[in-house]
Amino acid sequence: MRIVIVGGVAGGMSCAARARRLDESAEIVVLERGAHVSFANCGLPYFVGGEIPEERSLLVQTPQTLRAALALDVRTGSEVTAVDTAAKTVSVHTEHGDEELAYDALVLAPGASALRPPLPGIDSPRVRTLRTVEDAIALREDVLAGAQRAVVLGAGFIGVEAAEALAQRGLNVSVVELAPHPLPPLETELAWLITEEMRSLGMEVHTGIAAASVEHGEDADTVVLADGTRLPADIIVLSVGVRPDTAPFAAAGIACERGAIVVDAHGRTSAPGVWAVGDATVSVDAVTGTRRPVALAGPANRAGRLIADDILRPERARPVPHPIGTVIVRVGELTAALTGANSAALDEADIDYRTLHLHPNQHAGYFPGAAPVHLLIQIRSADGLLLGAQAVGAEGVDKRIDVLATAIRAGMRVDDLIDLDLAYSPPYGQAKDPVNLVGMVGENVLSGALRLWYPEELDEVREDTLILDVRTRAEFDAGFIPDSLHIPHTELRERLDEVRDAASDRPVRVLCQSGVRSAIAHRVLMHAGIDSASLSGGMLTLRAWLGERQRDVLDRSAVLATA
Repeated sequence: MRIVIVGGVAGGMSCAARARRLDESAEIVVLERGAHVSFANCGLPYFVGGEIPEERSLLVQTPQTLRAALALDVRTGSEVTAVDTAAKTVSVHTEHGDEELAYDALVLAPGASALRPPLPGIDSPRVRTLRTVEDAIALREDVLAGAQRAVVLGAGFIGVEAAEALAQRGLNVSVVELAPHPLPPLETELAWLITEEMRSLGMEVHTGIAAASVEHGEDADTVVLADGTRLPADIIVLSVGVRPDTAPFAAAGIACERGAIVVDAHGRTSAPGVWAVGDATVSVDAVTGTRRPVALAGPANRAGRLIADDILRPERARPVPHPIGTVIVRVGELTAALTGANSAALDEADIDYRTLHLHPNQHAGYFPGAAPVHLLIQIRSADGLLLGAQAVGAEGVDKRIDVLATAIRAGMRVDDLIDLDLAYSPPYGQAKDPVNLVGMVGENVLSGALRLWYPEELDEVREDTLILDVRTRAEFDAGFIPDSLHIPHTELRERLDEVRDAASDRPVRVLCQSGVRSAIAHRVLMHAGIDSASLSGGMLTLRAWLGERQRDVLDRSAVLATA
């Protein structure tokens, strides 16, 4: 049996290795158009930044090591230009000429290529992408040759990693993102933390705006933004997205959707004997059911293995699971991670959900180095089913997002998190881990013990309710919502008449710094018969959601209310 695999790296090589372990007699041919068939593409930004010092560290395997270990016939510099699904052949272009190769089973793992928007001047030699080892080498050489100024177009995960790498190298870095904030899948209130961290690294962050053109210069280029802003650049990194690399396969009649190959639960395409895996395939979102490509190494690796199973032992092959899109990125001293669906995806899918904001410490507060993990959780309104989770913090983000990703995969409800038995020791966590706390807050919301209001409701709340601030005087003086009533939560029980008088039969909306004390105050008010709700995540969430606008919205005069 001859298995031909088009494309290496994550999905293709995972399939090839698994196929060899299942069948020692199979002829397995891997066709890779690039120079490297198995490299650490997720490590490219860290090579540019110098944290990975040697190019060879990026090369996971070579054709020689793969032949020696797994008896694979790996052919680099081999580009598949056409497929004949009836004859079961592929046409291959190499530097030595064109050839035709027959197959019994064909696996398509072509990946995706960097988008190049039709901007005037985008053909400048100073414009780089960061998708291959060659890209990373060229970018690093630019840096070592004395580049001082870089403009990164696109602040997705790769763009942010590239910007951080260049900033670490001492370059002046400007980041341009069309979306309202960096890392667009993050919710606004978490993305603000990343924006501030990028600025602390010395970056200029331009959001909500597009690049209009690239003007070529003798010594440097200039990126011109839509508002006329001019950004000089020795290096321009293009990171505005990717496009599935599927043209020859679509031309062969293999079904595609929005440029990506359509596959069934086992990775089979519309053509008999042809499978597909990775960035170039349509995936079904596990939470929303949305159909889209998912350009992540983890799902591609796992799917490649399962496709080999379906080819060689179909009676035992498990279906390829729908991805939930778990991702993580380092930005300076912070880590940002997310899993499952965000609010935009849930809105598009018309799923009714509630959002929880928490700011617990990553480990015991009395142990040195305690710092908050800023958590945002989406749950289904009807039953608390976990739909999505996001986190930003200095430590402990990876642990929590992995637990929450596992919980989403397992179909758990938010209150199930209360009972998770997670590792605890003061340097590592808390007796009530942040994940347990998510469960407790979620259960309170589901049961009605806790009623929440949100930053996006601020204008309406200011107009129609009394805002009660239950923080300390020092916290209040540092910034408060105008016309709010300040009563520390420890004094609230004795001062309920003040609340009633100030409310004048209006509802009361409570806030504190993180949402813990306001939840206590909410229960006091509810027991007193007062219509109440607690600000989700407190002032920490409100400030982050306001972002630049907090200077205009919040007051620091501290003259409108007294404790």
